[in-house]
Amino acid sequence: MTYIDDLFEIGTSTWLDDLSRDRIKSGNLRDVIDSKSIVGVTTNPSIFASAMSKGTAYDEQIAQLKAAGVDVDEAVYAMTIDDVRDACDVFADIYEKTDGQDGRVSIEVDPRMSADRDATIAQAKELWEKVDRPNVMIKIPATDESLPAISDALAEGISVNVTLIFSVGRYQQVIDAFKDGIQRAADNGKDVSAIHSVASFFVSRMDTEVDKRLEAIGGDEALALRGQAGVANARLAYGLFLEEFDASDLPAGTNPQRPLWASTGVKNPDYPKTLYVSELAGPNTVNTMPEDTIDAVLEEGNLHGDTLNGTQAEAKEVFDQLKAVGVDMDDVVTVLEREGVDKFVASWSELLESMAERLK
Repeated sequence: MTYIDDLFEIGTSTWLDDLSRDRIKSGNLRDVIDSKSIVGVTTNPSIFASAMSKGTAYDEQIAQLKAAGVDVDEAVYAMTIDDVRDACDVFADIYEKTDGQDGRVSIEVDPRMSADRDATIAQAKELWEKVDRPNVMIKIPATDESLPAISDALAEGISVNVTLIFSVGRYQQVIDAFKDGIQRAADNGKDVSAIHSVASFFVSRMDTEVDKRLEAIGGDEALALRGQAGVANARLAYGLFLEEFDASDLPAGTNPQRPLWASTGVKNPDYPKTLYVSELAGPNTVNTMPEDTIDAVLEEGNLHGDTLNGTQAEAKEVFDQLKAVGVDMDDVVTVLEREGVDKFVASWSELLESMAERLK
């Protein structure tokens, strides 16, 4: 038993926030599953940009794609789809053992499409079909324009990881989109028990932005609030999850859309490495961590049971205090949403440029 196993007993599944062909082919991914108790993997454009820029693991396939004359977008997705498919196979036993709840591997739609509903759902369907594994999850950002595509994908029977959520208000919209999609799936004759979804809340980025504003405000009262916004925001989201799914009138067999804590590697070295793990442990949740955060949990633990249930009043007080000292949380969320999409678009564009050079 490890501390990650203890976390699972509390109710939080640990997914690795990283994937590369080297991890898969070398057996490292299997080893991490066995030795560190992870039960899923998430990817994003930044992760694939990093993976494809290192080593020689992709050289053979790049040569084949070059010979076939494919364009750069097709080449990148061919490689990412192969990696995700292979990773799904590695996690197949966990998928079966957990009845589809875990053993999941996520792949993201092109972030440049986040403002186009039709393009987003079209690519979500294409990725779902091409990966062709029941344990894949298609990541769709929670932008205004993509919310309908989330419903559309679920209605098609596609399991969805809704990403880039920064506020409880946006999370309510995500839940509404989930419920609409699941109801449509049932109406379409889909087996809703086979559809799974998570709602990915970004945690550390909230603290980074809020702490910067608190330091600009200055004074003991403001500075004492540093490092609290991310956890408080997630705890308020968990309270909404309990309200919306505890006595839901969803179709029989529906799997609740679990909250997923993303961006859980601390950005401020003054904070405990396990801050966004130990303080966000609770039933029906997922925490996707970079490997160094997983290692910190394995080494230090610092778990103290369920830290989500019954914490909402305290979390609301934190937000009241932030407002009182002058932090505009609505503006914080607006900035984080814009930056979140922009960062993924930048990573994707960098990857495409690098791959274009290699295909020449």
